[in-house]
Amino acid sequence: MANRNRTNPVQFYLSDDEQYILNTKFKASGMKSMSAFLRKLVLYGYVYDVDYSYLRNYNTELGRISSSLNQIAKRINSTGNIYQDDMNEVKELMNEVWHTQKSMLSKQPLIKQ
Repeated sequence: MANRNRTNPVQFYLSDDEQYILNTKFKASGMKSMSAFLRKLVLYGYVYDVDYSYLRNYNTELGRISSSLNQIAKRINSTGNIYQDDMNEVKELMNEVWHTQKSMLSKQPLIKQ
């Protein structure tokens, strides 16, 4: 506690209803510390809970696509031949990448109320 940057404690009282609302909003924020939640609320006036699940889906999709591209590259390197089917698959995978990226970039971070 000797190295603490924040040295000014704040104490205030809430009604049961206010306490319930505070706890509900704190839980909905996904934050782990009530102190950090209240500090952010005081400093910025609001706390966002941003849904980044579409980024996880995007990363999963990119992993699948890169795995397919690696398999094609391995086949080309081992045989020394490039087949039209492989080229078509690469084009299709690249279109998928661009489509997924456009879709991801068009989304604003979704803020849970």
